[in-house]
Amino acid sequence: MVGSTTPRLWTPPLVTGPPGPCGCGCALTPETSYGFREVEFAERRLGRPKWPWQRWLSIHAGELRPDGIPRFRRLVVVVGRQSGKTREVEDLTLFWIFEEKHPSILGTSTLAKYAKKPWMSAFNLAVRRLPDRLPENPHRRAIRKTTGEEEWWSADDCHYGIAASNAEGGRSMSNRRVIADEFAKQYNYDAYGAAYYSMDAFEDAQYWALTTPDPKGVPFNDLRAAALAFIESGEGDPSLGLFEWSAPEDADPTDVRALAQSNPTLGLAGGKSAVRLLNDARAAAASAEAGDGDLLRTFKTEVMCIQQTDSVNLAIDPAAWRDCRVPAPVDTELRQRLAACVDLSLDGQHATLAVAVVLDDERVRVETVHEWSGPDAASQLERELPAWAERVRPKVLGWFPSGPAAAVAAKVADRRKDGARGWPPRGVQVEGIRGEVTATAMGFAKEVTARTVVHSGQEMLDAQVAKAEKLTQGGGWVFTRKAGQVDAVYAVAGAVHLARTLPKVRKVSRRSRMA
Repeated sequence: MVGSTTPRLWTPPLVTGPPGPCGCGCALTPETSYGFREVEFAERRLGRPKWPWQRWLSIHAGELRPDGIPRFRRLVVVVGRQSGKTREVEDLTLFWIFEEKHPSILGTSTLAKYAKKPWMSAFNLAVRRLPDRLPENPHRRAIRKTTGEEEWWSADDCHYGIAASNAEGGRSMSNRRVIADEFAKQYNYDAYGAAYYSMDAFEDAQYWALTTPDPKGVPFNDLRAAALAFIESGEGDPSLGLFEWSAPEDADPTDVRALAQSNPTLGLAGGKSAVRLLNDARAAAASAEAGDGDLLRTFKTEVMCIQQTDSVNLAIDPAAWRDCRVPAPVDTELRQRLAACVDLSLDGQHATLAVAVVLDDERVRVETVHEWSGPDAASQLERELPAWAERVRPKVLGWFPSGPAAAVAAKVADRRKDGARGWPPRGVQVEGIRGEVTATAMGFAKEVTARTVVHSGQEMLDAQVAKAEKLTQGGGWVFTRKAGQVDAVYAVAGAVHLARTLPKVRKVSRRSRMA
């Protein structure tokens, strides 16, 4: 298995026609992409042939409009760490300076010292391979290393400078090319605005953003979303390009095919080792199974380039949950089999009533019946639960006394022994799920994995299931409440637990009834 040459997600060329020399089936040619010339420059003048993915990227990112101007003004490149991004930047920079003779190029990164590495490496490579294109005695006459003023220049007075990714990096400058390394680490638009708009005077400028994902990177996520929308619909900005070598969001970290999608040098000479990556993946997965998802979260972000929003220490298998989607309502007429459960979120802002019923084929169907939201969700629950219990009429109604629902215990608990009247409704048994919380959570996850649960794909429930995370407790685990609202997950899991423990209703045949 070797790394993927083509990205998993990418903006297709506007150029159409028979397959060209790119080799991927696209119609790009040396007349419609400057990338072919850049690839030749790297091989002939710099003496280092590109890896297949770098060649592909240069050709596609270098697509030209009919007027000869680059199609892409902004490019977002996502690829696993240590895959050759820096080398690609060096090759491109030297091509822009010495072949295309662009007057000013700016390289940025989270810290200036990180931008300095490819800047200095490109200069040293130019000294070795292109000495005739630099001023005499270049180490004295073609480079300035003063902190904050770092730049070097060619004999044609084409400059390459660097700056930190901040609100000042790029201001008071005019640049034809900007390279934004670790772009997703820009958490607001300050650095983007300073660097991107330094190109405003040039119609043929390009902004190259190279990165691994980060959910906090606002400019990255905005541009990525806009690029994906254009890829899917053809509507939007055709000058915004996305080239993303990433694994699918639900990929198994130990799947070498998924690793090959985000690590294009996998198995190639000088590239990454599949054996080592698999060992790292197994260690990360084992750590997550033990209850600590940080290592797996890091592996999925940095190595698999999976765009995450929350934890990866997921309690419910996302693929299995999708497979369990079989839209149909819960038959509330099966009241002798119907179990319900109610739960309240830790922040008190959301509450859910869910039901479950064991079907004739032994699968259990689940559904959220009602939800309460807002600062007074707990009060709404207290006021309205009796009416909902009367309407649904489950055989048993459960709740979790050790959880946030303890705040409404006075109204939810069965108070008939204390002489209270009106709650619960006749025929409804209220049952607190106390010592079985671990068994309830783990049992529900097991049912989903076994595809013995069916649901209708309710949006709110799907959203909570997607974020439900494990919290180790004793020899098992429960759904952690600190990662966000999981009251619907608890309510559904509790309903399933109670439905499975209800006595089976003995079926009486018609002949027996007539006897």
